[in-house]
Amino acid sequence: MKGLIFIMPSLNSLIFILIAYLIGSFPSGLVIGKVFFKTDIREHGSGNLGGSNAMRVLGKTGGVIVYLLDILKGGLAVFVAMNFQTEMHPLIIAIFSLIGHIYPIFAGFKGGKAVASSSGIILFYAPLMFLTLAAIFFGSLAITKIISLSSVIATVSMFLIVWINPLNNDNFADAVPRVIFALFMILIVVKHIPNFKRIANGTEPKVGQKKHQEAKV
Repeated sequence: MKGLIFIMPSLNSLIFILIAYLIGSFPSGLVIGKVFFKTDIREHGSGNLGGSNAMRVLGKTGGVIVYLLDILKGGLAVFVAMNFQTEMHPLIIAIFSLIGHIYPIFAGFKGGKAVASSSGIILFYAPLMFLTLAAIFFGSLAITKIISLSSVIATVSMFLIVWINPLNNDNFADAVPRVIFALFMILIVVKHIPNFKRIANGTEPKVGQKKHQEAKV
């Protein structure tokens, strides 16, 4: 019967799915920008509500705060799912926090790209993999200086780690986490298609690069 939960969720599971979506929908970048910087980051840079645009528009302090809040959103969603319900796999519930982050009901359904929120899910669900992916991300960033590319490299690495399971982690032993992490990768890669185009034509901004105009990240 447990295998049918994904197809026919109970009312209890639907409530937790809604909670996860609402957690993900909290527009960290919008709130931090308006409350503390008197700036709507949707009107600057890429118009994206994620940490990268917040970093560019609000500066390092504002950007880091937004990143941390977005990580917390994903972490909180999977924490609640792991500790307060037993019917549905917590990752199935947690993915709705990513959907909420990308399509937030509190911000006109235009949010971020789910990199930080997915990192939060991984941090709470599989801490060792989080550390591994963090090392891959920062290693790639040191070489490429491109946040978007490094994010995608870490995301693809996540997919490979889950399916090959070199960490011998029981969390990845069944099909559900493999499918869910594959969906994570698809969501994040699709949201970065505009970045791929800018990387191809050489206009994607790099860390430390002086900007003569607002770049869309």
